[in-house]
Amino acid sequence: MDYTGSQSEKVVPAGELGRSHIGQTITFQPNEFTVVFGRLAGIARTEAMVYLSLQGVGNGTHLKDEYDLPATHDVYVPVDVISNAESTIKDLFGKVQENLRGGGHRGGEDRTDKL
Repeated sequence: MDYTGSQSEKVVPAGELGRSHIGQTITFQPNEFTVVFGRLAGIARTEAMVYLSLQGVGNGTHLKDEYDLPATHDVYVPVDVISNAESTIKDLFGKVQENLRGGGHRGGEDRTDKL
């Protein structure tokens, strides 16, 4: 099994998880046979390892609610829709500004109709 995330997720190294990720639903593959989907309850870390605690997945026969991952291990978090929209709007605004300055005309030709 090789989980690569969904369109609504972005990959971050486990070592970059921080306080802002607490409460988010994350996805990761702790071994080659298992994919974990869970709400992040807590994070502890050392230089080399990240310890994740999840809400709502413990107390099952085969379900763990704590995982130890190397700091470089891929973890998938929800895409920040607001930041993505903001960046898209800035890109579009930049293109509009460029076109208004004449960057969209070829060779500086005058496009006004002459009578």
